Amino acid sequence: MSHATGFGSTARLWPVEDRAAAPLTTVLLADPQPSVRHWVRAALEDAGGVYVVGEAATVNGVIAETARHRPDVLVVDPQIGAPGPVDVIGRVSLVSPVTKVLVLSSADDDTAVRSAIHAGARGYLVKGADAEQLVRGVRVVAAGEAIVGRAIAARFSALVRSAGPEPYPFPQLTAREREVLERIAAGRSNAVIARDLGLASKTISNRVSAVFAKLGVADRAQAIVLARDAGLGRGEFTGDREQFPYRRETGRT
Repeated sequence: MSHATGFGSTARLWPVEDRAAAPLTTVLLADPQPSVRHWVRAALEDAGGVYVVGEAATVNGVIAETARHRPDVLVVDPQIGAPGPVDVIGRVSLVSPVTKVLVLSSADDDTAVRSAIHAGARGYLVKGADAEQLVRGVRVVAAGEAIVGRAIAARFSALVRSAGPEPYPFPQLTAREREVLERIAAGRSNAVIARDLGLASKTISNRVSAVFAKLGVADRAQAIVLARDAGLGRGEFTGDREQFPYRRETGRT
């Protein structure tokens, strides 16, 4: 006996005997509603082969529990908190790159789905999915594949292939924070950024601190490395190359 899961035109068979012999998949549940977390936990534990390592009801809780347990899969509602719906997905990838994200959300509009996938989610299910769909979603995502719920499967290919600009690599940042990060990536100091944007130095300092926090970096050098690797700040590097040896060693500009 086996079950098939589909994504696009591909299908994967999960023989029952193979599932029984497979190692436990560790899962972290993150949703602001206790009733949802209870239902998801019960569905996964009843299916077997899954170990729920913890639960979280806030963004900070998600990050702390993910860093602590490094689960195979995070089942999360991206609307769990501020500052942005997909911010938690990006932050999870920083604290635990091995954790794969399965979204379980009440939102099934195109923007929500596209944003979650671009932020790094491997799967997207709409709340209202049955227990079988949920269990299948966790198993597929844990295996390194992708899955979407029936409600959005028909239009998913068009969503991810639709024409448009390349998604911004750090969707958790606001438009003003992106302006600051672009200039940080180019090696500009806070004073120069303040002059470029016509803002007070204190305002720029606050925005730089917010950018560092959202990117999960400790200092300017780490922010430059992360931003340049993502393709930001292209062109001539105007910073101190002795201060940022990454620039000198790689020869990137």
